[in-house]
Amino acid sequence: MVHPLRDKAAVSGIGETAYTRGTTKSGLALQLEASLKALDDAGIDPRDVDGVIPYFPGGAIAEDFIANLGLKDLTLSAFIPMGGATCVAAIQMAAMAVTTGVCKHVLISVGRTGYSGSRVSTRLQQFPVFAQAAEFEAPIGMFAPAQLYAQGARRHMELYGTTARQFAEVAVVTRQHAILNGNVVMNKPLTVEDHHASRMISDPFRLFDCSLESDGGAAVIISATDRAKDLRKPLVTIAGTAEGHPDSPASIAQRPDLLEFGLVKSAPRAFAMAGVGPKDIDVAEIYDCFTFTVIRQLEILGFCKTGEGGPFVMDGRIALGGELPINTHGGLLSQGHVVGLNHVIELTRQLRREAGRAQVKDAELGLVTGYGDMGDGSIAILRRAA
Repeated sequence: MVHPLRDKAAVSGIGETAYTRGTTKSGLALQLEASLKALDDAGIDPRDVDGVIPYFPGGAIAEDFIANLGLKDLTLSAFIPMGGATCVAAIQMAAMAVTTGVCKHVLISVGRTGYSGSRVSTRLQQFPVFAQAAEFEAPIGMFAPAQLYAQGARRHMELYGTTARQFAEVAVVTRQHAILNGNVVMNKPLTVEDHHASRMISDPFRLFDCSLESDGGAAVIISATDRAKDLRKPLVTIAGTAEGHPDSPASIAQRPDLLEFGLVKSAPRAFAMAGVGPKDIDVAEIYDCFTFTVIRQLEILGFCKTGEGGPFVMDGRIALGGELPINTHGGLLSQGHVVGLNHVIELTRQLRREAGRAQVKDAELGLVTGYGDMGDGSIAILRRAA
């Protein structure tokens, strides 16, 4: 039986601001700028948007979009508080809304002043899921994401022999891809030696294992496929999408398995919805808050077995021209951190054949993941329509 959501919704518009380290713009201003670009990309009027899912906490609520974009009849507004899994999880909600007729066009947006705004510890206090960590883990000095997620990375190294050299490969290849993309924060080559020489942040994570603090905005528009096929750009449909939450979702330290992410639950659902498997994927945009997170997600997604993620990323396999090109825009590690919505934009460009020097030849099917909070996992599989 074909899933009722398969290919019934599409990414009809994409837009992003410059990614920088330093801005005088607010999170709202960045969201509005990116949103207007997405609307122009789709070729639709702001008044046609009737659903809004802004990033939480991102400095914008539905009323801001009504006031600033002139939205006339908003039938859906929502927050999805899943940290870095938010934007891809929002695709599932938007797809349901446009497929069932609740909305015509849903706008998903992020505006982030991660470099110019408040410190990470201050921002995390706004997330309800971090309350348990604040109560039990912060008193012993463990609260920043690098500290919380380092536990799983070290566990993987101890169990499977994963190495810092393999972490470095993810950072180096991602930087190579970023250099091909004009709109990035980090545009200078990175070597394995540079990675190993960078300062330790939280063992085993060094500086270049960690995603950027940057400023920028991004937006996508999700429309029913029947509407999107008549719009301006090549049709990219949502073949499968899902979200998942790990056991002990509010505390990594209390989790029975430190290496269980929510993607363990969501990935099989998305592949089943799309009617495809890992071998069918041409390009993948994997949420890269840390290099290790990429390695573990590749295992969970079925591109390799558990414990084999480290060797899998070596020898050019994840680079352009390799077996599975990943993060072809530079990702959170080198392009900019807008909570992964730039991953969705890049995958859409790849499938439209608009990715320039970073284009994966003949890309027809790709996936994008989100990873957030204490391991929530979201996934969308996008398809270039014939």
